[in-house]
Amino acid sequence: MNISDKSRKAMESLGLTGYEIKVYIALAETGKSTASDISKKSGVPYSKIYEVLSGLEEKGWSESDSSRPQKFFPRSPRTALEAMRMRIENGIKDNESLIVSELMPVYEKSGVRERPEIWVVRGIYNIAAKVSEIIQTCQHELLIALPQVVEDIARPVQPMLRVLHEKGVRITVLVSEQTNPDTVRAISRIADVRLKNNMFGGGVIGDSRQVMILLGEGRSDIGRFEPIAIWAEHVGLAGFAKDYFHYLWADATSSQETGLAGKKSR
Repeated sequence: MNISDKSRKAMESLGLTGYEIKVYIALAETGKSTASDISKKSGVPYSKIYEVLSGLEEKGWSESDSSRPQKFFPRSPRTALEAMRMRIENGIKDNESLIVSELMPVYEKSGVRERPEIWVVRGIYNIAAKVSEIIQTCQHELLIALPQVVEDIARPVQPMLRVLHEKGVRITVLVSEQTNPDTVRAISRIADVRLKNNMFGGGVIGDSRQVMILLGEGRSDIGRFEPIAIWAEHVGLAGFAKDYFHYLWADATSSQETGLAGKKSR
């Protein structure tokens, strides 16, 4: 039996050697077999067969019994991969605290800081698409600051916000005082909303991890003015943006006080 190069490379990437792959394929074809038969079937030299079988068993891809002569048989690929996944996860958990406790002080002492990969996003449609992506991947908390210049984004994302609300995600929205009252009422049904005067910028923060910051407007290649934003997936940058959001939030007016709050959905 031959397997595709993609499958072979995938098995190699998981740590299986060329001999181990050949032996596993032979086992999968024949079922329970002796070392001698497996050697003949796979083409792996008999002098190496026990070493290879031992490696396969250690990695969770085969098993053996105590009969004479000893028989070896394969585990299903699904079972083997699940066992490998659990072993890797347990290994990470076991070593995580040790590595972090020893290396974090060294890293922090050096003064090195992670450099976030920052993307520039231009145009209302591209910004709306990126905002939608942040919303759809959010699981715990979503913060939105919505200046009037990008108010058009509010309507298409409302269905996605409702889905998040129904999942129990906490949504907090800061809007400009010039925002359409109907928009404010609609959003306030699924989020905590406050109004702020003189909002010159805005942004979206998802799970204190992803952040998009609206910078204002710039001239496009064809001479038109269009909104510009930056996006990054970086805890430090998102944390800074979140602190600033709460600073603005503390000085804003509740939609309840303005009489624009819609009836909260459950």
